[in-house]
Amino acid sequence: MSAGWVAGVTRARALRTRCLGAAGIGEVAAAGTLDAALRYLANTPYRHDVGPGATVAGAQRAVSATLLWHLRVLAGWQPATGADAIRALASGFELSNTEHHLRTLAADPRRPGSTPLHPPPYRLGALATAWTRLARTRTPSELRATLAASVWGDPGGDSPAAVATGMRVSAALRLAIAVPDAARWAAARLALLFCREVFVIGRRMPDVTVRRAARLLGPRAIAAGSYADFRQALPTTARWLLDDIDEATDLWRAEARWWDAVERDGRELLRRSHFGPQPAVGAVAVLSVDAWRTRGALELAARGGGPANWPAEVLDASR
Repeated sequence: MSAGWVAGVTRARALRTRCLGAAGIGEVAAAGTLDAALRYLANTPYRHDVGPGATVAGAQRAVSATLLWHLRVLAGWQPATGADAIRALASGFELSNTEHHLRTLAADPRRPGSTPLHPPPYRLGALATAWTRLARTRTPSELRATLAASVWGDPGGDSPAAVATGMRVSAALRLAIAVPDAARWAAARLALLFCREVFVIGRRMPDVTVRRAARLLGPRAIAAGSYADFRQALPTTARWLLDDIDEATDLWRAEARWWDAVERDGRELLRRSHFGPQPAVGAVAVLSVDAWRTRGALELAARGGGPANWPAEVLDASR
């Protein structure tokens, strides 16, 4: 065992203390007002940038930024293999930066007020893969070309929808390959994305993105003409997410189920005694679930809070 893995695993297990936990998340959700929830968070690991007067969106983004900071710290303590795994798990932050940047590029400068206002990009540090180059692009077509020349691959179009979907499919495929312990999460998440795009929204994906999705979900599932056929054709790595969900309109239940599974698997990976990337992967999972639930609790607090007001999917995910 190398000293790098000893340090990396020790840091991964120490980061469990940076979670708010079910009790703390319940306190945030029951706070009654957003300001009260923010005052509670001011004494927690999420205290950075959540001062009084923040909006719900601003506070939620601050929670995400705290998660990203923990992942950057964790990656810095890992050997190369562990850092690569965390980079793959954190790809959503680069994806978010790119989506905001593209919306700005796609806005019509001749229309006053058409350029959307976005928060500053997430500071990715060593977790970035192509963001430095993507941030320098000046047109949607240039951004697409830069993606095509990077690990993200060609999204098959330069519209916001094509880029967002293409990057998500690419991220799932890369995660399944780079982090075997997360392959089940990646396949199930991709199945959920495909269902929403094709069977709920009714939007056709670019061919290159469809071919990429087929590598994880299989050609039979991708070619299915109905949600029922799609679910039946999925590999076991993804089918579990849609068990007993008979209608595509009920996919919100799968969202909560996915996060619940990620937390269970993450805790198990953290408990493993051997040294390697698994504890780091587990730490990322547990931290990410905690941040997701905290963001949801902030939304609930802003609506009036209280356990009685929690939607069923949040209650299910918080057990």
